Amino acid sequence: MEFRFSQDNLDKIKDILKKYPTKKAAIMPVLYLGQDQNGWISKEVMTTVASELEITEEEVFGVVTFYTMFYKKPVGKNHLQVCTNVSCMLRGGYDIYNQVKENLGLENWGVTEDSKFSLEEVECMGSCGTAPMMAVNEDYIENLTKEKVNEIIESLKSKN
Repeated sequence: MEFRFSQDNLDKIKDILKKYPTKKAAIMPVLYLGQDQNGWISKEVMTTVASELEITEEEVFGVVTFYTMFYKKPVGKNHLQVCTNVSCMLRGGYDIYNQVKENLGLENWGVTEDSKFSLEEVECMGSCGTAPMMAVNEDYIENLTKEKVNEIIESLKSKN
């Protein structure tokens, strides 16, 4: 399956490139555009980004596989990332993770049949002082309880 940036995103890439000293330096924002347009970073997205930035596919692959914010497989419209690292774990992170699993019937990296939700267990998201936490797409939700998790999920279900 071929991937091409939309004309709108090609225009955005031109603007992004003006902010960086080299094309390669713009790799992260261009990858974000590709992920936003495609929903995840497929091999085709990586190939297109490499071509646009005139770098190797291996350089793109290295960035995609290093950073957890790039999705290497399809995710749901609401991608829930639950932290289970030390601070979150000590304050109930696994309880929160299990609550999400139970509520949505998902395992790690699972996606609901309607593609509205996906779940990912993550290490540290840098919110240790407000643990336990999870992210819904790019939004952090902190100081969670099992009840609050259920409210969040029900709210998301009603919006979709």
